[in-house]
Amino acid sequence: MSYVDGFVLPVPKKNVEAYRRMAKAAGKIWREHGALEFRECIGDDLTPKGAFPFTKLMKVKPGETVFFSFIVYKSRAHRDRVNKKVMSDPRLAAMGDKMPFDPKRMAYGGFKALVDL
Repeated sequence: MSYVDGFVLPVPKKNVEAYRRMAKAAGKIWREHGALEFRECIGDDLTPKGAFPFTKLMKVKPGETVFFSFIVYKSRAHRDRVNKKVMSDPRLAAMGDKMPFDPKRMAYGGFKALVDL
């Protein structure tokens, strides 16, 4: 079964284009080092009826939107190997000070696939 790193984070709407550029560059690095998929998804329907919305979960402020992002790997061991390479890649380190969002407000976790169709 595959393994997924998942992220949810608020991004100021004025920074969406900068976030897209950063995510595209980061995604290329993850894919080069072996990630199977790299997805960055911007909020579109964030006011569902009968469910707890991401906007409340992330305490979104006026002028922000929510990103739901994920990276897919073959397994947790594969994720650990890929992330070790990614974290030592100087291209990623160069992005560190230029984040177009507040990393302290990002939710992150690793997930084992339970159903994989």
